[in-house]
Amino acid sequence: MTDEVSFYDAIGGEPTFRKLVDRFYSGVAADPLLRPMYPEEDLGPAAERLTLFLMQYWGGPNTYSATRGHPRLRMRHAPFKVDPVARDAWLSHMRDAVDSLDLPEPYRTTLWDYLEKAAYFMVNSME
Repeated sequence: MTDEVSFYDAIGGEPTFRKLVDRFYSGVAADPLLRPMYPEEDLGPAAERLTLFLMQYWGGPNTYSATRGHPRLRMRHAPFKVDPVARDAWLSHMRDAVDSLDLPEPYRTTLWDYLEKAAYFMVNSME
């Protein structure tokens, strides 16, 4: 066993990730480019999936994998055109969400760097 605290615990655990995702999806809900990429009328299920994924990724419970299996992020996003414009819109809402947490360094930068790299990785169209 280790005495090292996970990133998940260090930034406040589930409440912090829920705040992050809630803020992010409040921006997505009003975004004319991104909102159509979420076919469910209610953004709640998408928000829950992202929350569970991020919590697991950063050292929280493995509920995401237990309920959905391997993340397979690129495959799950393949049906949607994710071009640089969509990526930048996503990043804009996520930047607002990350900033709203007022995390101390280096946690803020660590979280943002991961999210930024993930957004670039998800681009599947240059059109």
